[in-house]
Amino acid sequence: MHGLTDETEQLARQICELILTRQQQNPWPLGGVASPETLANRVGSTITPAGLGGSEALRRWVEELGPATIAVDHPRYFAFIPHAPTEAAVIFDLLVSATAMYGGSWLEASGAVHAENEALRWLADLAGFSAEAGGTFVPGGTLGNLSALHAARHAALVRRQGVRPARWQLAVSAEAHSSIAQAARVLDVELIDVPVDANHRLTGANLQATLDARESDGLFAVVASAGATNLGLIDDLPGIAAVCRERGVWLHVDGAYGLAALAAPGRRAAFAGVEQADSFIVDPHKWLFAPYDCCALIYRDARQGRAAHSQSASYLDALNERNEWNPADYAVQLSRRARGLPFWFSLAVHGSNAYAEAIEATFSLTRQAAAAIRARPYLELLLEPELTVLVFRRYGWTSADYEAWSARLLDTRAAFVMPTRHGGESAARLVILNPRTTLADIEMVLDAMS
Repeated sequence: MHGLTDETEQLARQICELILTRQQQNPWPLGGVASPETLANRVGSTITPAGLGGSEALRRWVEELGPATIAVDHPRYFAFIPHAPTEAAVIFDLLVSATAMYGGSWLEASGAVHAENEALRWLADLAGFSAEAGGTFVPGGTLGNLSALHAARHAALVRRQGVRPARWQLAVSAEAHSSIAQAARVLDVELIDVPVDANHRLTGANLQATLDARESDGLFAVVASAGATNLGLIDDLPGIAAVCRERGVWLHVDGAYGLAALAAPGRRAAFAGVEQADSFIVDPHKWLFAPYDCCALIYRDARQGRAAHSQSASYLDALNERNEWNPADYAVQLSRRARGLPFWFSLAVHGSNAYAEAIEATFSLTRQAAAAIRARPYLELLLEPELTVLVFRRYGWTSADYEAWSARLLDTRAAFVMPTRHGGESAARLVILNPRTTLADIEMVLDAMS
């Protein structure tokens, strides 16, 4: 199986050619979805005693399995949170995958870790964190949030000199990402639900009132959103930070989507207060144009992350005694690929100014799209976009109408959109993150609602 043969060399050339061909298409196919029965009938059994051989295995992917996979980086992918990696990031990701690189320790990957730390430092600087800040890259926001909250609870236990409360508690709003509730289940802690204000934001005032009205001895962290996934709104970060400081509670900011806008200097004022957080996450695979999967987890004081996550074992002692920067010490992970390298490479290639321009371009397109919605008498914009999420409704439509609209666009390979709910009613939702997306792409989707 190992060793470069004529067959594997030809396979490598074919795959590289497929990648180049895809990048040259404008746009590339959106892809689609198929049922398990359909795929089973079309593809047949792929795992066999003798193997299919490179050509046949690749054929089945190219002709059957690949087209049944949606291209999340397509210019008309508007559902969930889109994806738009640069060509430089994609190409470098090939190198990372092909060079058997382990990114868990400085001893084994000092060059890679140094490069990743450069990218983390850039993000920490954008947030106004001091030199003590640091962290690591993890697969996604869910693991980033979980790791940060584990560190928060560990720090609280240290402050309490090892005395545990009857029940650990975590304060969060209903608009927070679902991964926060998932983290609470994994950590087995109680969620304190804080009501949002009329603008769907968690505020310091509501947080204070909620905590004053109940027993909160076990409160170890508050989670604020910097660009909530569904509506793209930013919580009252300064007000929440003030409450956390008064109570000696860890503030974690989930900025998986929205904090990327810190890269555009004109947008930083919207995130005032993030510099007071104890930790934050941002996903470069969202609005910072890196490949999946890549979440940056950064602590204001990196020592607290390491104290919570560093693992001890006889075969690890040699690493721990060196006291070097080991990414495995800062999250729920040990074995890890150097997933931050494609982001670092793209940032190094293009420069931070190019990132600022690309993000500003998506803001500009969002304003144009909002105007296009207002211009259509059959549509209503439900709230002004704070970032690049547009939520609107089609007069007279039911949930079934939205589902049918979504299905038609995907069935015809025109676009991928998904309905949402706002104010208890079905609505449409578009997220604009891809600089390749045009106003014509958006108008096509809106016109499909007429």
